[in-house]
Parts: sequence; structure tokens; C-alpha cells
Amino acid sequence: MRVTHPFHPLFARQLPCVGRRFNRHGERLLLRVDNAAVWSLPPQWTDLFSADPEVVMGKGRALMRFADLMELADLVDRLSSKSGTRPRCDL
Repeated sequence: MRVTHPFHPLFARQLPCVGRRFNRHGERLLLRVDNAAVWSLPPQWTDLFSADPEVVMGKGRALMRFADLMELADLVDRLSSKSGTRPRCDL
């Protein structure tokens, strides 16, 4: 499998997959780097998955996808409601 995540230290390397595991974050692929090391990566960071259409259409210009921003906004809202304070935006 080829590592496709642009910021991963193994980016563009072709590595053999020696297994799959599941944890609370989902599926992980076990890729053998050398005789002594096996790295665990999500399949989305390999060529096992096709490229996200939003990323392809944006040609790398966007830092985050819309769905990721909505998920982040939801997380901030949940965390701020737990603490009893609302984030302030002074413009």
C-alpha cells in the first residue's frame, strides 16, 4: 500500500500490509516499514481509499473540508456548553 497522507513521514512510500486491526477509532492497517517496525495507519491515509472529491476539486487550496468544519463547530459548541461559558468573538 502507498501512504497518501501528505504530512505523514512515510508519504509516497509503498509498504506491505501485514494485517488489520480495529480499535475505538476504527480500522487500522499494519504496514511493515522494515524488519523491525510495523506502523499502524488508518486506511484513509493510504491508496486503499480513493481521493475525497472535495479535496480533488479544491486542488489543495482549502485547509479543511466543510464537513470537518461543521464537526469542529459542533465540538466547540458541546465543550463550551459543558463549561458553562460561551466563546466570545470581538470583531
